[in-house]
Amino acid sequence: MKSFLKSAMSLALMGLLASCGGHKLEDRTVKSPIGAQTRNNDSMKYLPITKLPGHWTVEDVLHDYATYSAQKLTPYFKKAKVPYPPSEVIFLALKQERKLELWARGDGEFRFIRDYDIQAASGVSGPKLRQGDRQVPEGVYRIVSLNPNSHYHLSMRLDYPNEFDLYHADQEGRTDPGGDIFIHGKAASIGCLAMGDETIEELFVLAAQVGKENVKVVIAPRDPRVLPLDTDAASLPEWTAELYDQISSEIQVLSPPVSVSKNVATQQNGRQ
Repeated sequence: MKSFLKSAMSLALMGLLASCGGHKLEDRTVKSPIGAQTRNNDSMKYLPITKLPGHWTVEDVLHDYATYSAQKLTPYFKKAKVPYPPSEVIFLALKQERKLELWARGDGEFRFIRDYDIQAASGVSGPKLRQGDRQVPEGVYRIVSLNPNSHYHLSMRLDYPNEFDLYHADQEGRTDPGGDIFIHGKAASIGCLAMGDETIEELFVLAAQVGKENVKVVIAPRDPRVLPLDTDAASLPEWTAELYDQISSEIQVLSPPVSVSKNVATQQNGRQ
């Protein structure tokens, strides 16, 4: 009996670790804003506040990372002539290029802010169809929740499967299209977008400050501004053409990105 219980507990722990949204299993210490600003300095100081596993809040994350993240992002927003924080944000993920572009707007049009390397994204080109296929989904999504207790540092949950995904799953008799798709930290993926810890801190803080209802996430197999999306592969469902039209329409309204990231990086390096 003891052996059975031990095995059951081990399996449950493995299941927790397999989920992008699971809680971390170690304590986290809330850093002061001063510490967050100097996180790359050996003299980083911490407030004597320890949070138990699973007890961090979004407010704790903002307390810990908002000042530092804003300092990093503000020069990019200033270069793009967009106020920080903006009123709306688009995260554009390009699977083939392994890039996530950040677009934002104040009162005017969306402008390119900067891009980030996607550290890991499992699967191949094509939409996600079922649980366990390890595919990063493709489509137009929203962020439904911010998880400050992810064992992938921080995570933002997408509304996959959305109405489009559920409709076509029902039409094809697919009863388990999967779920639990996140943008998160670290560099490992089982269907999610892994961005690394420092990047997810910036994106998480930005989403929290803007409001998750004002963040759109577009995931494409590749950049249709460079080459139209191909639906000729025999492995793709017939409705992929409709999906790719939706994705292309969302992306084509965005002006071609300029090299803001490189320009700002050069200026920042020149000041050091």
